Amino acid sequence: MLRSMRNDKLLVVAAVVLGVVLVVVGVVYFVEPAKSLPSFFPGHEAGSAHHHVKHGIASLLVGLAAFAFAWFQTGPKSKTA
Repeated sequence: MLRSMRNDKLLVVAAVVLGVVLVVVGVVYFVEPAKSLPSFFPGHEAGSAHHHVKHGIASLLVGLAAFAFAWFQTGPKSKTA
């Protein structure tokens, strides 16, 4: 019982951290042109002034989904009969 409680808390913390990282990555995609993105980001193109809006939207949505997952994991564990 205690071990599963620790795993749940660890999973919630991991989901929140992942959500924060993905939201930050999404904002970077909106703000920076393709030439200014870090080279390890998908969509980095030297000399391009194009903004990767679809990458930013996808990153934000997955980040919000991670927050929703963490929120539902922290809810009450009651069973309905």
